[in-house]
Amino acid sequence: MAALNYRHLHYFWAVAKAGSMARASERLHVTAQTISGQLGLFEDVLGCKLFARVGRRLELTDAGRTALSYAEEIFALGEELEEALRHPPGGRPLQFRVGVADVVPKSVAYRLLEPALRLPEPLRIVCREGKLAGLLADLAVHRLDIVLADGPMPAGVNVRGYSHLLGECGLTFFATAALARRRKGGFPRCLDGAPLLLPGEDAAVRPKLMRWFDKERIRPRIVGEFDDGALLKAFGEAGAGIFALPSVIARQVRRQYGVVAIGGTEAVTEQFYAISVERRLTHPAVVAISSAAREEFRRSLGIVRSEDAQGLSQQAS
Repeated sequence: MAALNYRHLHYFWAVAKAGSMARASERLHVTAQTISGQLGLFEDVLGCKLFARVGRRLELTDAGRTALSYAEEIFALGEELEEALRHPPGGRPLQFRVGVADVVPKSVAYRLLEPALRLPEPLRIVCREGKLAGLLADLAVHRLDIVLADGPMPAGVNVRGYSHLLGECGLTFFATAALARRRKGGFPRCLDGAPLLLPGEDAAVRPKLMRWFDKERIRPRIVGEFDDGALLKAFGEAGAGIFALPSVIARQVRRQYGVVAIGGTEAVTEQFYAISVERRLTHPAVVAISSAAREEFRRSLGIVRSEDAQGLSQQAS
């Protein structure tokens, strides 16, 4: 295969972003015929079609969408290179590329990442959210520095990585005041038969939670399952059901969503990990996060535990 022609790639990228050869030609200051000819050569070299004509429109093929994702990254890296060469080393912000698994609550992710913002040197955090498998693939090719997840590196994943425990905590159950008042009995018996909102199947805490229900002989009425934690909390805020979140963010959840805590357990724990390709953490931002995380969890949980069960039951009533 011939070496990749980056001018051709740039023409392709411009057409894909502009939506047509006419608009791309205006931006590139070359004729549409020139772009068409160069794209044809590019497709011949690659051995596949990048665009399909649908009426008067051009639509990306599957190969075109793949090529576009790589082109986006290549030209983004080109901008970073240009910025790096224009500024002296001491004046460039340190880049910290983080993947956040979509099952990790956003408020937990922020509290874990916040210590990096306090580093003395300038820092630019680039956050990517997605499914764990995709983030680990990006980690393997060094597109990310770390991945924040709710569990260690899964078994059987063909990625060389190391799991670093940042912290763990129990669960607190929340409901609107109106829903809490309708539940009879103390915690956790009040969960029996109660409407419950569950995290999606990808969440590491879900099987632990279901085993705890079985052990306690509790049979909640599952009314919703959510891959998106923000959507789960929106349903909980609206009174659709009781939901559980890490106790480390209990105060914030009550304040932000106007719900009450009806009880908590440490028999079910959520764990949060930084997954890296390094056995020993060396990136300054990752070191700062790891050093601060456990102390932050201990401090926050101390506040949560200071609110005794009597105080929580008074809130619910």
